[in-house]
Amino acid sequence: MDYTIKEIAERADVSIATVSRALNNDKRVKASTKALVVSIAREFNYRPNILARNFVRRKSNIIGLIMPDIVDEFFTEVIKGVESVAHSGGYFTLVASTHSREGSLLETLAAFTHRRMVDGLILLTTNLSPAIKKGLSESGIPVVVIGENPELKETDVIAIDNYQGAYSLVSHLINKKGYTKIAHIAGPPENSDAVQRKQGYLQAHQDHGLTVNPHWIVDGAFTIPSGEAAFRRLMSLIQKPEAIFAANDMMAIGCYEGADSFGLSIPEDVAVAGFDDIFVSRFLSPRLMTVGVPIAEVGKTAATLLLDRMNSESHIASRLVTISTGMVLGQSS
Repeated sequence: MDYTIKEIAERADVSIATVSRALNNDKRVKASTKALVVSIAREFNYRPNILARNFVRRKSNIIGLIMPDIVDEFFTEVIKGVESVAHSGGYFTLVASTHSREGSLLETLAAFTHRRMVDGLILLTTNLSPAIKKGLSESGIPVVVIGENPELKETDVIAIDNYQGAYSLVSHLINKKGYTKIAHIAGPPENSDAVQRKQGYLQAHQDHGLTVNPHWIVDGAFTIPSGEAAFRRLMSLIQKPEAIFAANDMMAIGCYEGADSFGLSIPEDVAVAGFDDIFVSRFLSPRLMTVGVPIAEVGKTAATLLLDRMNSESHIASRLVTISTGMVLGQSS
């Protein structure tokens, strides 16, 4: 049987307000009364209605984390980073996936901010529409965005240095490995991370005096199947590339699948490189050459900024933190 605070008050012969104060260790309650109330609560195995209590306090001790998906290892590493910081700060993390749909994102945003279900919000997105920006601005809660900069007042942004990472990797393929025919499997064209990585790829070619064959740039979807489909398309061309730079490791894994179906060897027949350095890429044979991103650190940094903003008694100006990348020199090129 679930007992209520009213029944504890009746048993102790005190008011409901006194019971509430006693259970919250209020100094206004006499020690003897507090001891009596606590004793009865234990006897009843009383569990407070946390949602109701937090509604009154306008504090939930929950932070919301909205992501486009949660099936990719990149997203799970971000979640781990966020949760580790949130838990140490006394907060739970409520994770929601929008399946990369704007309507779903807006619905989730409205649900999270209605009656302050969450005390703060971390949003991972690379495509912020005017409607989403409006929703964030009107939410009334602290917000940290991982990805595209919404340029909203008092909103922090975590950005990965996508351009430099891609530029450095492609430059390495050209300078150190001697490749001049490098294809690119890009991410979705509406994804700002994908756009920046493609820009780095193109600029590296331009700076090294190389012309990019337009047929060697194929759009993918940041998934293994899309990477395999793009690989098949590239390897079916009359003029085949010597190397392929996939805009993320998942699509690079798809290239391994495609190479196996074509009976091709990596890197002897075609070199492959990726971006992110997700955990599973370390077990590919040969080891994938990729751009290393401290993914869990992205989540930790976002949560740290959010808790700082939530617990601050004064206004904090918008902050931009850029996460540097590194190069992982695998044997796939």
